[in-house]
Amino acid sequence: MKSNLFKFLAFSLLFLCSQIASAVTLKIATLSPDGSYWMQKMRAGAEEIEKQTDGRVNLKFYPGGVMGDDATVLRKIRLHQLQGAAVTSGVLNGVYPDIQLYNLVLLFQNEQEVDYVRQKMDAELMQGMEQQGMVALGFANVGFAYLMSTTPIRTLDDMRSQKAWAPDDNKIAINAFQAFDISPTPLPLRDVLMGLQTGMINVVTGSPVGALALQWHSKIKYVTDLPMLYLFGVLTIDKPAFDEIAAADQQIVRETMARVIKEIDQHSREDNQQAIAALQNQGIQFIKPTPEAEAEFKQKIAATNSEFEKTADLSPDKTAKLHQYLAEIRAQAQP
Repeated sequence: MKSNLFKFLAFSLLFLCSQIASAVTLKIATLSPDGSYWMQKMRAGAEEIEKQTDGRVNLKFYPGGVMGDDATVLRKIRLHQLQGAAVTSGVLNGVYPDIQLYNLVLLFQNEQEVDYVRQKMDAELMQGMEQQGMVALGFANVGFAYLMSTTPIRTLDDMRSQKAWAPDDNKIAINAFQAFDISPTPLPLRDVLMGLQTGMINVVTGSPVGALALQWHSKIKYVTDLPMLYLFGVLTIDKPAFDEIAAADQQIVRETMARVIKEIDQHSREDNQQAIAALQNQGIQFIKPTPEAEAEFKQKIAATNSEFEKTADLSPDKTAKLHQYLAEIRAQAQP
């Protein structure tokens, strides 16, 4: 009897140890503040995954930039100190250049064009990322970025006399300003508010939600009502770390987080509409460029976008598809 009991206990201990050994923890960093809608939904998804996998897969989040900015987080992933991140797409250009396709300046005219193109191309871009060693669990809308300034900007001439900020790691933004004959001041995101406070810069580009979250709204007075570029976030996991998860559990992670990111994607658009109203309530004026000024902006940037498509290692095939889909949706929109 004792012998059988010892065997049972030994078997139970071995089984428990094997379960613990096979458990995978994915440490994921993001700039999203703790308590934000992004974090609420991602934590809920993580809890669901832990339950469905009986604890074999755990997602541990580090919100609010505690692991550093996006570039620092990617470096920590390469060093295996982290296994994943929720970051803005532009920072992934060194991993997968085609992730920048949606970020071309003045590419999309409205949300309907964004929806049409993303429906056609999201899956293809996520597959391309995975081939480069990063598993994309979903793309989430951040929204259109607008020029925000301390003085009204209606034309390119208005822009040329200003001190504009560009992210220090964003070639698209820097090239765009150079196309407008402007030498931007590159700064990391954490220093932008200080730059506005000191007068080092007086023009920034960002989404309405971002302007509120980063407190830029306390310094800016005007928004040029022309969507300059489309921003989106990516929840991504290092593929070698993801491959440590059993195939059945991988499917649970993919399906659960894809649903979560889709909910974030839809909610983000509502957030931006509310943020626009909040900015207006703060007395910030939205200025619509004249059709002539808007045409000049687009004319100036067209050649730069075309050159960027060639020099940034963007896939000619995917670039052609992007422009084809835009032509299709614009043709459908014609009366």
